[in-house]
Amino acid sequence: MLRLNGTVFMPSVLTLLGIPGLESVQFWIGIPFSAMYIIAVFGNSLILVIIKTECSLHEPMYLFLAMLGATDIALSTCILPKMLGIFWFHMPQIYFDVCLLQMWFIHTFQGIESGVLLAMAMDRYVAICDPLRHATIFTNQLVTQIGVAVTLRSALLAVPCLILIKCRLKFYWTTVVSHSYCEHMAIVKLAAEDIRVNKIYGLFVAFSILGIDIIFITLSYIRIFITVFSLPQKEARLKAFNTCIAHICVFLEFYLLAFFSFFTHRFGFHIPSYIHILLSNLYLLVPPLLNPIVYGVKTKQIRDRVSKIFHSKDTS
Repeated sequence: MLRLNGTVFMPSVLTLLGIPGLESVQFWIGIPFSAMYIIAVFGNSLILVIIKTECSLHEPMYLFLAMLGATDIALSTCILPKMLGIFWFHMPQIYFDVCLLQMWFIHTFQGIESGVLLAMAMDRYVAICDPLRHATIFTNQLVTQIGVAVTLRSALLAVPCLILIKCRLKFYWTTVVSHSYCEHMAIVKLAAEDIRVNKIYGLFVAFSILGIDIIFITLSYIRIFITVFSLPQKEARLKAFNTCIAHICVFLEFYLLAFFSFFTHRFGFHIPSYIHILLSNLYLLVPPLLNPIVYGVKTKQIRDRVSKIFHSKDTS
């Protein structure tokens, strides 16, 4: 790497610090993180297998849930192996291009998860507010098109982040990234050049995906609540509300962690850096862990299927 005036020109390798300030306990932090990852992969894989093998679950709601599970597995797999390499095996180095690729995968899968949550909210909106047309609107073809659309949206919007870093930023103050994975702003802040365009585009992507999605999800649930509470019978209200409770829990956990991490990272100047990093890590690890648990507990069809699987193992 060529150094000019105290800066590094086009570094080929970066160093990920992990969690700055908690280096002495990173080994122990890796233990619950790895447990969360194992549970997340097992839980989401179990849901994927159940939905694939159970023909009665080949409905839009469960197909979207399968997309969410696959995205959760991919998202957590993007960060945890390298993170454990830092925590346990003292392997902080990562090639610059590999770091950018990891960043692209992370932001792409985050966007896909947000898009799938929006699709699930719209599915519940039509199922409750216009039930007679639900089957004709949410066909398997539409579900496939939605899956392709949210994937392309996230993947294409994340590409300019890579291009702006690779083509605009040539000189860097340091090659040490104060993070446990390759996050967009953590890399951009290393540059010794004007980063306003990078920061503006990062905010644009965040609003174009998370911001717009959360607006439409909120509007959908407001309309759902109005419809539910206008039902004349209490039993009908409870039944309709119960079909949404799992989605609401997943929606809240994902977006509350997302915006809490987002705002503390950009505006929490007096918050210690290790708090920022821990929140960012939990934002990517907690939803994949909790999503299959929430749906396993709140969705009767999945709960019954899981109990059958483990009951048959016990009896055998």
